[in-house]
Amino acid sequence: MAARAALIRQSGGPRQAALTRQAALTRQAALTRQGARQRRAVAAVVLVLVVAAGLVVHEALPGSTLTDIAGDALYTVAVYLGVILLWPRGRPLVIGGVAALWCIAVELLQLTGMPQQWGAAWPPLRLVLGSGFDARDLVVSAGASAACVAIDAVIARRGSRRAARSLRAVMRGAAARRRRRRGAPGLVRRST
Repeated sequence: MAARAALIRQSGGPRQAALTRQAALTRQAALTRQGARQRRAVAAVVLVLVVAAGLVVHEALPGSTLTDIAGDALYTVAVYLGVILLWPRGRPLVIGGVAALWCIAVELLQLTGMPQQWGAAWPPLRLVLGSGFDARDLVVSAGASAACVAIDAVIARRGSRRAARSLRAVMRGAAARRRRRRGAPGLVRRST
């Protein structure tokens, strides 16, 4: 409440304060749209790299427990990045939850045997739905999703700090322009 009163005093009245808040919200929305586009573009590039790494793990490396875990982790990362492509403004924790739930649902679907039948009909589907249930995959999916959330949260925090600095600069500039227009004390008005 005190911050609002200070904004009203500084801006020259409630109407001007409302206009200032609207300008700040418009600028913040533009920064959010720009951030969403950037986040989507980065996610698309990283998704291509993750899918390539997953295919290398699946095709080129010998089948072992380690390659199975790496493949499951890369699958979860790919799902996380896919959710970002669909919802770039989503919070990391929510996106991580969606990715983990998708991976767990796919793993539980494998208990029915349908992914094996579908994979026999169209082999690339095995890469998306898997072929057999393994309880370890549930743990790997949860861990990989948690790692994605942690990394994404750190990146988002850095980006929001940058956006906040930009928004504060816009607000300071708007306040300085208002002071110049009003001829605030301490400022010399230029005569034309």
